[in-house]
Amino acid sequence: MATEKKLTKQMSHTQMPEAAGHTHLAVKKAMIQVTVSDSGGRKSPIEGAQVCVSRDKSLTPLLTDVETDSNGEAVIEVDPGIYWVTAKAFVATDDKWRVDLQDGGCEIHSFRIPVGFNLEYVPCRDSAVQSTCPDVITEGTVVRATAKVSDDFEKGQKNFLKPVIFELSSNRGTIKRTSDREGYIETAGLRGRLELIAVLREENTAQMTIREALNVIAEAAQSISGGVSVTLGRTATAKTSDMALWTVIRASTAALSFTNYKTFIDNVMCGIEPWATDTTTKCSNKSLPYPGVNDYSLVKCATEVFLMTNCGVVVDFANLADSTLLEEQARFGREIQRTDLEDLWYDAYLVGVNGGTVKTLPYLSLIRSKLGDVPLKDGSTSTALANCYGILQEKLTNPCLIELIWSYWEEEGQLVQTMKAISMRFQNKRGRAEVDPLMRFDIDPLRPLGNLLWGYIQDEQHRLTLVRRAYEYDHHYGISLQGRAVPTLRTVDGRSKFLEAFHNLLYLCSVFFKEDDDTTVIADGFPVMNAIREVHLLLAEGAHNQFGDLPSTARQEMLIEQWLLARPEMREFLGGRIMVPYSEAWMDRVDTVKRIQGWTDITVTDFHYLAVFGEQLLLSIRYGNWSDVFDPTQAANWARYWRAEIQSYIHSYRAVTGVDLTQDTAGLRQASERYAPPSVHLRRRLDYQLASKR
Repeated sequence: MATEKKLTKQMSHTQMPEAAGHTHLAVKKAMIQVTVSDSGGRKSPIEGAQVCVSRDKSLTPLLTDVETDSNGEAVIEVDPGIYWVTAKAFVATDDKWRVDLQDGGCEIHSFRIPVGFNLEYVPCRDSAVQSTCPDVITEGTVVRATAKVSDDFEKGQKNFLKPVIFELSSNRGTIKRTSDREGYIETAGLRGRLELIAVLREENTAQMTIREALNVIAEAAQSISGGVSVTLGRTATAKTSDMALWTVIRASTAALSFTNYKTFIDNVMCGIEPWATDTTTKCSNKSLPYPGVNDYSLVKCATEVFLMTNCGVVVDFANLADSTLLEEQARFGREIQRTDLEDLWYDAYLVGVNGGTVKTLPYLSLIRSKLGDVPLKDGSTSTALANCYGILQEKLTNPCLIELIWSYWEEEGQLVQTMKAISMRFQNKRGRAEVDPLMRFDIDPLRPLGNLLWGYIQDEQHRLTLVRRAYEYDHHYGISLQGRAVPTLRTVDGRSKFLEAFHNLLYLCSVFFKEDDDTTVIADGFPVMNAIREVHLLLAEGAHNQFGDLPSTARQEMLIEQWLLARPEMREFLGGRIMVPYSEAWMDRVDTVKRIQGWTDITVTDFHYLAVFGEQLLLSIRYGNWSDVFDPTQAANWARYWRAEIQSYIHSYRAVTGVDLTQDTAGLRQASERYAPPSVHLRRRLDYQLASKR
């Protein structure tokens, strides 16, 4: 009756205009109300069911595009007369309803579709299954949710109008799917009202929704007697999807390590591995225009192949070493599996662009959206416009994870200067000193090193100059080199605020670590988050012009220099301290030349640590989507994950420059020292070193 009253109010009694003293009443419209719902399960209303109204039994549609609303209802206004009505959803039915509508009348009919849609959930705790579908559960319980339909509906799949899709979700937390209609949710940290949602959906048409509300409460406190021991632990934080990016960065930088590079080049040059032949073939058509430099040409080309192969973001999670997986578990603060890392990276972190055809980092997807009018050049069936004026898909989906700061710190550690001094001596050129310190450096022609150095020197005009790198160091990071070979730079665009922002971030991290180690305090990640965002934006400003090519070119050249210095002939001709535990074979050669030449006595090891750890930290900041992050949990996770690298960088920076980044900049002098370029401190320490020997 209530529905009939509602329909009666909806019908209008329209009057015709008065003429010749008479009033004519128009024909009153009639109303048809249809309700479509499930005949089994929760008897849920069906939204989007198609309602057909016809004048005859053949059901030739009189009205089209009539669908039920979220309550499973559809109200149709028609002229008086006889109609046939039917409704379709999920499965084909023969249910037809004949209705004879009088002037101003209304009729109501319900259609029942045999689906039997239901949602069941089972709480599990301590490996025991509790009773099905309780209203209240304790926090920490794992809830397994299952969407079901009737057996008859399952058996009659061939009669489906369209394919059906099961969806499971919740108002808080994430349901992890184990099949197309089953999943589970962990309720740790979800105290309060928790709503489980199941949807059965036809493709672009009908759907049913079931909602189940649970109340998640804390476990009841147990009264205990006697002595009570209290244990405090570190604050636990939720896992965030960007942690997968940091795993990828560590894997990529490890693949680019000198150890891997040396193995690769040695295999190529010696023909030990079968795949070395492929590399040799690729490089056979690349040669320098000088006689007798074939071996060096092969090294140069193989280095380019090595870098192209290992600098991207493609990681084989399935083949991660056990030691690497254990390291990741320690950094994540929980037990994880290789499949967890793969799901976190491909499903949770990467973002689809270009209509979802490719996936990229969230930061790069934001940049892609700003260039939405520019086509994507994928190298397959692109249009002519995309071929000549398009975004390179390889750059979008597989950015080369290399930072120029690696080259800067290796250069400050005198790597390039060492090779320059050896090259000068090889050509019989004397420097400013009356007697060349490397006078007894005599390489015999019977071993490969002499020919490799010949090719290296002949190719000097094709390498980056010190001045070229110096200009780019300023453009990227606002840092500079100092020395007789470095002219006064007249740069257009430098990052004068980068060093201040980066060192402030490292200082705030040291404060965060102290708070995080205090188990009576919940460390605040908000200051760290703001500092990361500041560094991220400054790095983005420097990602222009030479950003795509100069860092990788500088890396190739310096890897070759490290490999040449690591040759066993170098140790024989230069000498060195055998008992010093250098981690890489080229390091003792650099320190030896530095002592011979009277350069800085700071070991190259600390410069190398600054290069490696600085690169990893800046990559995690540059390619993270920090401009859209407002959750301090992500910043706290970042600081905890990279704690070893952050603290190692701070220590090595103090060892190299004498500046402690963990000290508060309360005074003007401390602030000016912290934010001054490293080359200023290195120049000051070298002057002090030379003065102490006079």
